Amino acid sequence: MSAEILFDRRGEWGVVTLNRPDALNALTWDMVKRLRAQLIEWERSPVVRAVLVKGAGEKAFCAGGDIRWLYDNARANPAGACEFFREEYRLNALIHHYTKPYVALIDGIVMGGGVGVSVHGDFRVAGDRTLFAMPETGIGLFPDVGGGHFLPRLHDGLGLYYGLTGARAKAADCMAAGVATHYCKTDEAPALERELFGLSFGGHPHADIEAVLDGFAGDPGEAHVNQIRGQLKKLFTGFPGFGDFYAALKADGHDVAGDMLRILARMSPTSLRLTYEQLRRGALLDFDECMKMEFRMVRRVMEGQDFFEGVRATIIDKDKNPRWSPATIEGVSDAVIARYFESLGADELELP
Repeated sequence: MSAEILFDRRGEWGVVTLNRPDALNALTWDMVKRLRAQLIEWERSPVVRAVLVKGAGEKAFCAGGDIRWLYDNARANPAGACEFFREEYRLNALIHHYTKPYVALIDGIVMGGGVGVSVHGDFRVAGDRTLFAMPETGIGLFPDVGGGHFLPRLHDGLGLYYGLTGARAKAADCMAAGVATHYCKTDEAPALERELFGLSFGGHPHADIEAVLDGFAGDPGEAHVNQIRGQLKKLFTGFPGFGDFYAALKADGHDVAGDMLRILARMSPTSLRLTYEQLRRGALLDFDECMKMEFRMVRRVMEGQDFFEGVRATIIDKDKNPRWSPATIEGVSDAVIARYFESLGADELELP
C-alpha cells in the first residue's frame, strides 16, 4: 500500500504530495503529524530553500479532514478526537509562520483542511480544476483551520459570504477574492513545476519564485463573484452582530439577498451564529490567537449535536435532511454562543 503522504527533494525544494486520491486527498491524523514534522525538519535544513505542496490525482488538492473518522471517534470521546484538531491547528500555525517560501498548487478541490494547508502559505496557485469552499456550516461545524483569521481579511464581505454560505469558487473567483495568488493553466502545471525546481536561489527566494509564477500567469476568465460583489458587500459588511445582519438580509428584497436566505436556511443555525462571531472576533486577533479561539470552539462543537447530525445527513445516510437543534436561528441565544469561546483551562491549545 502506498503512503498517504509523500516527501521528496527536487533541487533546493522540499516537495509534499498528499497521496489519497481515492479519498480526494483528505487529511488523516497521521498525515497531519508527518507533514508538520517534515516541515520543521525542512525549515531547519540549510539545503532546502522552499516547499511545494500538491495533491495526487486529477480531482483534488485536498478536500478537507477525515470527517468520517471524526464522526466515529468524537461521539465516544470528544476530547480524544479533538487531539486531531490540536495537531492540525499547530500545523496551520507552522505554515502561517513558515520562514521559507511555501507554494501550494491548488488545482482541484480545496476545502476545509485543504484550505488550512494552502491558504496560509506565501503562494496559492489555482488551476482550471480549482474548486474552493468552506462548507462547514452545512455539517454543523464552522470554517476552522484558520478561517477566523483569513476570511475576515478578504475584501467586500467575501469572507463572511464564503464562511456562512459554503459557496464554491472556481479559479477566477479565487483570484478575485484573494484566496489564490496566481493562476496557471492545468496543462502548463508540469512545465511550471520543472521551472520552479530548476531554480538556483540567490538571496531573495520569494522574489525568484514569484517571477516564475508571474511568467506562467494566465487569464482564468470572468469571476462570477464580481458580478454580485456590490450586493455582497452591502449584505455582508457593516453589522455589529448576527441579529442586525440577518434582519437586514431579510429586509433587503434583492434577488441576491433572497438567494442568500435560501442557502442559509439549509445550514445549522448554531453554526451560522458561531461562524459570524468567529469572524467578528477573528478580525481583531492575530493568527495564533485565532487558532486558540478555534480550538475552544471545536472542542465545544464535538461535545454538541449538530456536527454529528450534519455528517449523518451529508455523509452517512445522505438523506440531506439534517435535524438541527435548535432548529431555528431565533432559538440560538447569545449566551449559548458565548460559551463556545470560553477558556478550556489546562486544555488550551499551546503553540510554539
